[in-house]
Amino acid sequence: MGVNHPVTLIKIRYFARFGKFPNLKNPKDLNEKILYLKLFSDTSMWTDIADKYKVREYIENCGLGDTLVRLYGVWYDAESFNLDELPNSFILKANNGDGKGTNLIIKDKNEWDNKRLRDIINLWLSKKNIGALASEPQYENIPPCIIAEELLPVGKGSSLIDYKFWCFNGKAHSILTCSSRNSQSVCLGCYDLKWNYYPENLRPSKDYPLESKPLLKPNNLDKMIRFAEILSKPFPEVRVDLYNIDGKIYFGELTFTSLGGMMYYYTPEFLKEMGDKVDINYKG
Repeated sequence: MGVNHPVTLIKIRYFARFGKFPNLKNPKDLNEKILYLKLFSDTSMWTDIADKYKVREYIENCGLGDTLVRLYGVWYDAESFNLDELPNSFILKANNGDGKGTNLIIKDKNEWDNKRLRDIINLWLSKKNIGALASEPQYENIPPCIIAEELLPVGKGSSLIDYKFWCFNGKAHSILTCSSRNSQSVCLGCYDLKWNYYPENLRPSKDYPLESKPLLKPNNLDKMIRFAEILSKPFPEVRVDLYNIDGKIYFGELTFTSLGGMMYYYTPEFLKEMGDKVDINYKG
């Protein structure tokens, strides 16, 4: 249904989550504008950007190649994968994955073997158009491959902190942080561009609890904002995910359809505030 009847599917899923239908003719809040853009706008650039391997070329072309995590290898079939050619620790990813079950952290490769990893790779390579259920067009035409990248150090916390910059019409608006991530939940925080903390913009839940206290302002925040705006310039709406480790900025990903355009961890008021900033006819 996601491929053949995307509007119907989106309306059904939206109603199941929010108890009402989205306004797709005159979208208002951020969720509705994301839904509108993925259904009715030119998303031809999205495929290369959503491809975790090919996006590296876009980052290079934007002059931000220094933010790319080191790439160890690329495989289009499982049999060519060889664990012996990789360092002791790395992260394995499917280039067409949405972050749900197609990332694997290898902290010590001696605990693994080629057969076990090749079985995983074969499974990942068999998954195509993973965005069909949420009618996310950017995943439909990504040729699947597997990449291995440097495993970034976590530092003092229990997990890396994701700094997610919401950018509208090429300008940064606000920052969503994800910290203390585990298999069941991730803690969220909401900040403006001056690093003022606004927990009232979030709706905490079991899956998305609030941070116990505001995070420290990252080093080079102004630089991160500048990088986010460079990367977001062509698009009406995109979320630019970055990491900051001891002042060194790393690119994470560009996300056009956060939670498929059905985010429930923001308040309706803040979703409306963000939606007001998005010009769906913007051409960067």
